[in-house]
Amino acid sequence: MFSKACEYGIKATIFIAINSYDGRRVSPKEISKEIDSPTAFTAKILQDLVRHHIIKSVKGAYGGFEIDKDTISKIKLAQIVNAIDGDQIYKGCGLGLQSCNEAHPCPVHDKFKLVRDDLKFMLEHTSLEELALNITSGASFLKI
Repeated sequence: MFSKACEYGIKATIFIAINSYDGRRVSPKEISKEIDSPTAFTAKILQDLVRHHIIKSVKGAYGGFEIDKDTISKIKLAQIVNAIDGDQIYKGCGLGLQSCNEAHPCPVHDKFKLVRDDLKFMLEHTSLEELALNITSGASFLKI
């Protein structure tokens, strides 16, 4: 459903949020190790997240990536997805057809529209704080 870049971006942002609650900045190398992603690819994704004001990059000896603690609860999963994949997830055809719409629907158009609408609702109503706290409490996990 999400691109590999988007999957890494979501995982990275959650990891940064968890560390930001503890007052720690994390390096791209730490992030890529934690989320099991290539370092160079992770660095590119992190740049997109910085450009979209989801995370902050701090330079210097004590630098790294962080998120303001008071911002974590305001960031929605939809913002992360949009920063990396854009809004194509809400528009794409379930079968990957180029021309699929209400006037010219594919065989799964109506059913897939329901799935997309539910996904959009979930992404817009799930906060980064919720995801980070679920991990720190042990209710969910980020790494096997």
